[in-house]
Amino acid sequence: MLKNEIPISSLFLAATMAVCASATERPNFIVLFADDLGYGELSCQGNPEIPTPHIDSIAANGVRFTAGYVAGPNCSPSRAGLLTGRIPTRFGYEFNPTGALNERLGFGLPVKEITIAETLQSAGYTTGLIGKWHQGGTADFHPFRHGFDEFFGFLHEGHYFVPPPYRGVTTMLRRKSLPAGGKGRWVGAKGLIYTTHMGNNEPDYDADNPILRGGQPVVETEYLTDALTREAVDFIDRHDDKPFFLYLAYNAVHSPLQGAEAYMKKFFHIEDIHRRIFAAMLSNLDDSVGAVMAQLRKSGLEENTLVFFLSDNGGPTRELTSSNLPLRGSKGQMYEGALRVPFMAQWKGTIPPGQVYDKAVSSFDIYATAVANSKGIKAPKQIEGVDLIPYLTGKDAGTPHKTLFWRQGGKSGLRHGDWKLVRMGKRFTSGNAKWELYDLSKDLSEERNLAKAKPERLAELVAIWEKMNGEMSESLF
Repeated sequence: MLKNEIPISSLFLAATMAVCASATERPNFIVLFADDLGYGELSCQGNPEIPTPHIDSIAANGVRFTAGYVAGPNCSPSRAGLLTGRIPTRFGYEFNPTGALNERLGFGLPVKEITIAETLQSAGYTTGLIGKWHQGGTADFHPFRHGFDEFFGFLHEGHYFVPPPYRGVTTMLRRKSLPAGGKGRWVGAKGLIYTTHMGNNEPDYDADNPILRGGQPVVETEYLTDALTREAVDFIDRHDDKPFFLYLAYNAVHSPLQGAEAYMKKFFHIEDIHRRIFAAMLSNLDDSVGAVMAQLRKSGLEENTLVFFLSDNGGPTRELTSSNLPLRGSKGQMYEGALRVPFMAQWKGTIPPGQVYDKAVSSFDIYATAVANSKGIKAPKQIEGVDLIPYLTGKDAGTPHKTLFWRQGGKSGLRHGDWKLVRMGKRFTSGNAKWELYDLSKDLSEERNLAKAKPERLAELVAIWEKMNGEMSESLF
């Protein structure tokens, strides 16, 4: 080797170190997505009945959004909006496929839509989906074809946490009739409960809907919330040396109602078994969030990771007991209880801790915020979200969203400023349903319909809704 000549190995090492340093400077992104969790259920939202210290810690270490909205009043459209950063009805993703519809050709997130995973993956991020997909169950719509490097979970709208024979859990299933006939609730001696209060049988969640690793079915023996957490912790551990995006879409607290034994014992003091099972499921979810956050600390990534926690829609209170108080309505409607959800974010060192932010934000903003804070990445032009960081650091005192739009068949909604427009029509048509008008600044629970008292305001909001509706597409399915 000539004098002053640098060995090739040293150059390679220096280049490698430079690449590694550059990689660790790019923030990681984690979206913790609960399923059917009502606005009023978390401790930090004011409910002391079911302690949720780990979820609460995200708000304590960052920000809790009191007016956080999602893109749809139920599972699939909401997820489509989060993943694309767009109003799902813009591209015809209007309804919520369930059961066999998940496997019908054409039922899924259109291939042309650019997801947050695709954008980040194209920029060098490692991307993972763990949990519930519900964006199409056929090959065209597999998570791998929407930007995810890894997938562990299921494709349809729901899944049993423990399949028959339901070992280690108390299971409460919907039935049209009880074992001895009649209506009400039947409590068996072996951990199985039947209830007719919903008037139908439990959906066939597991039909043609296996747990998959990538594209291959696997036999999962752990309680599903615990299994998803195990996979998430492993994902972070394996990829903590490079920038990653983890979409951890739990199916808790969605039905079927199944509470693990240890958590059922923890809430033995709750007399109503229905509510006790729900409490067990939520507490299990909270501990799971705690395990994910613990791995983040173990990997030394707390200050380099933006974590969001939110629910896909409001709680179906009658079905699960999942409360949306003080909001009106439940999953599937256009009232606040369906669209406004528990929503918080943490990014230590960037987002000042302990904030409560009361201006309207949207799940669209997750995509926009991630891209805006990743060096060298350009967001697709069609994204409708905004970067939330300037609002949370005091650089922007404005309002992230003045107007938010919703449509699902004959059901319609619009938030414009502090005013809320609602129409609760039938599944496919508005029929004779009339517009309702609420002032959310004075009536968060939507108890006083001001449509007759404020005709000019009503006309203004209806005109805005109709203009935006003219921009939407017809439903794909």
